[in-house]
Amino acid sequence: MRSPISSLERSALQFTFGGIALAVVTLAGLYLHAHFAATAFAYLLVVLLFSLMGSFIASSALCIIAIAALAYYFAPPAFSLRIDDPQDLPVVVAFFIASIVGAHLIGKLRQEREAARVVAAKLQQSAADLEDREKRWRAIFEHNPAMYFMVDEAGIVLNVNTLGATRLGYARAELVARSVLDVFLEEDRAFVRECVRTCLEDVGQTRTWDVRKVRKDGSVLWVRENAKAMLWGDEQPIVLIACEDITQRRRTELALQRSEAHLAQAQELSHTGSFSWNPTTGEAFWSKETFRIFQLDPDTVPPGPQLVVERTHPDDRASVKEIIDRAMRDPSDFEHEYRLLLPDGSVKHIHAQARATRKASGDIEFVGAATDITAARRAEQQLRRSEAYLAEAQHLSHTGSWSWDVYRLDFIYRSAEVDRLFGFSPQEPVSIETIRSRIHPEDLPRLQELQRQAIEHKERRFEHDFRILLPDGGIRRIHSVAHVVVGSDGNVSELIGTHMDVTEQHAARERLENTLAALRESEQRFRDYAETASDWLWETGPDHQVTRLSEHTSAAGILATGLTGLLRWDIACDVEEEPEKWRQHRATLEAHLPFRDLVYRTVNRTGSPIYVRTSGKPFFDGKGNFLGYRGVSTDITATIRADQAEQELRKAQSELAHVTRVTTLGELTTSIAHEINQPLAAIISNADACLGWMGREAPNLSAARSSVEWIIEDAIRASEVIRRIRALAKKGEIEMVLLDINEVVKDVIALVTRELVSHRVTLRTELTAGLPRILGDRIQLQQVIINLVMNGIEAMDAVTDRTRELLIQSSKDDVGHVHLAVTDCGVGIAENDADRVLDPFFTTKSTGLGMGLSICRSIVESHGGRLSMVHKNGPGATFQFALPLHKEAVS
Repeated sequence: MRSPISSLERSALQFTFGGIALAVVTLAGLYLHAHFAATAFAYLLVVLLFSLMGSFIASSALCIIAIAALAYYFAPPAFSLRIDDPQDLPVVVAFFIASIVGAHLIGKLRQEREAARVVAAKLQQSAADLEDREKRWRAIFEHNPAMYFMVDEAGIVLNVNTLGATRLGYARAELVARSVLDVFLEEDRAFVRECVRTCLEDVGQTRTWDVRKVRKDGSVLWVRENAKAMLWGDEQPIVLIACEDITQRRRTELALQRSEAHLAQAQELSHTGSFSWNPTTGEAFWSKETFRIFQLDPDTVPPGPQLVVERTHPDDRASVKEIIDRAMRDPSDFEHEYRLLLPDGSVKHIHAQARATRKASGDIEFVGAATDITAARRAEQQLRRSEAYLAEAQHLSHTGSWSWDVYRLDFIYRSAEVDRLFGFSPQEPVSIETIRSRIHPEDLPRLQELQRQAIEHKERRFEHDFRILLPDGGIRRIHSVAHVVVGSDGNVSELIGTHMDVTEQHAARERLENTLAALRESEQRFRDYAETASDWLWETGPDHQVTRLSEHTSAAGILATGLTGLLRWDIACDVEEEPEKWRQHRATLEAHLPFRDLVYRTVNRTGSPIYVRTSGKPFFDGKGNFLGYRGVSTDITATIRADQAEQELRKAQSELAHVTRVTTLGELTTSIAHEINQPLAAIISNADACLGWMGREAPNLSAARSSVEWIIEDAIRASEVIRRIRALAKKGEIEMVLLDINEVVKDVIALVTRELVSHRVTLRTELTAGLPRILGDRIQLQQVIINLVMNGIEAMDAVTDRTRELLIQSSKDDVGHVHLAVTDCGVGIAENDADRVLDPFFTTKSTGLGMGLSICRSIVESHGGRLSMVHKNGPGATFQFALPLHKEAVS
């Protein structure tokens, strides 16, 4: 009601004050005799001015009053409401239209201004309310006892409250603008990402999940997150997540689950299920193991006494019903056993026990356990079966059990096997006298005496052997073991024991004794062999001192006497000569490792040096303690001396080969001189030419340089000839290196070229290119080739009817050898001499020693090859040797 009253009051004020203003203008116009149009304009200003107060009706009324005043006071005729002057009528019309339109427009403008003011006020109020709500929301967000996160659709944290950051060990600034996945475990991030995606797909729907978060220090807490996606001011989706710390609850749940799991595991291991039953309400609870025992599904079948009855074996069902009915009538503890008949036809034995307890409501509740005792019942059956097995085992092992009553002097118990041992049939009645009659007369008194002493002295256990005389005349040997049973009065009341047939064991013992006698004889035979052998046995203790030697070593004079108690390196005479060998041997002994073929020098009983090869092996006791070494030694003096002789022979052969090389050089003196003189003559000639070129008025330096270069080349050629000669004449160690056999042949050709020319021999070579290399001594192989070439040249001295041609060939076969052959067309080798041509001291020359080819064969064989003569068609002879390839060349 307040707004209409205010509007009416405002209109009245507008009309009142407007009328007063019009009256003032009228009086002023009359006083000043104002013109009609000027007065109309003044009236218009008054009407428009007071129209600002907002009432169109009041403005219209003022407009009518102003027109009446114009017509009455200022339009002629005066004081009349008529307007006769046609010029005044447009003014009045214009005045009316302008005032009405102006008042209306001003009214509309004022209304719009009022509306704008109202809207502005409302907006201001809304902004204040919004700010107030934002403050309240921020207070709720910041001070809520839950952790709040605001994330965008990419998972970036837009905001987090202080509690949420503090609980995770961060400051708020550390989490804002980071991925929310950073505070989750690596293995949970895919799950969190999927949860956020699900929220964004269904905006406004709340989602809840449990997950682990990681604090800044690496510790983990469990949270329950309630999340909702919503649209933000710019229509962009965000996810608001409220997190509740459920770590303690989760731990409690886990502990409870673990406890329940342990209980379930314990029940499963003990085959015992728990149950409870309230007879009043019919409520029942079965543990998982109880359902498993009854083979029922806990998800589909409600537990209860009726299930027990249905599962009970038909023969036991009546007793089970009776116990259930009695428990319902008179609640009290109960315990019973019954059988279950399961759907698969199997049977279980159950032992059930329950205790009646009174609840707070006053109801009686039975709490108990049901145990599967099927295994125990089966064990009882197995025990009875075992008794039958025992009887069978006694029969198979020929062992009978018995019990003897000391007072009645008769058997309390006697197994069937005892009767069989004594030769009685199962149905035959047997008395004690009959049994005694079967015992050998020589053994019965001693058997009775042993029993009497055992009873008298209360011996717990005693053993004895006796013989049984069988009806067929055979003898059965029995080993008896027994012990006494002392009664409550302190006296022996019973003897319990076994009779075992040991006839076969007795026979086996006799066979064993015969075998041991044969073994002792075999051992003595071995001792005889060892004492007559050239090897001897030895033994040392843990300190490596000799403790035992074969007895025949000292008697045979192999070793010096008094060696017991000495160390091996005290016996040896070469410790100072070969310290490294003995250091390694002592290290082997300290490591308790076996050793083989240690060779050392010592002296025999006469003081003469001998060489010994020994091998040994450590031995230990049953606990693994080192006790010493045992081994065998051999006198290898003869072998060592034979090796030394062979070395001397090889040395002599080397000396002879050197002498042969020097002799060959003597034979090649002419060729050597020619090979050296030729480059020397060229050097002199080129030196004279060089002086001539230099002695000119205008020295020809280019020609002089060429002469000097030729001098250098000839000097190198002469030096190379001298090098080859010095190498052949040199006496040194064999140097095995990788060689190209073709290069060796070329070196030889350079030395024998003059001999070929002087003997008018044509040399032809067929050297296979790219042959694999061999391992050999260059000088020795040169000596072999020179010897073969010179023999071929000499063999063609008597040839006058054909060309004297010498052929040198190199090749490789399929078995990994390089071949070199020297072929001449001389007189050849007689058939009778072919087998002896390579033997020492065999020669067909009148002046020869017969050692050349023999030395060549030794050299080739020392290289792993073979020298031979090849029979050829036509005149002449071919000598060739084959050398193995080096393994690098083969691979």
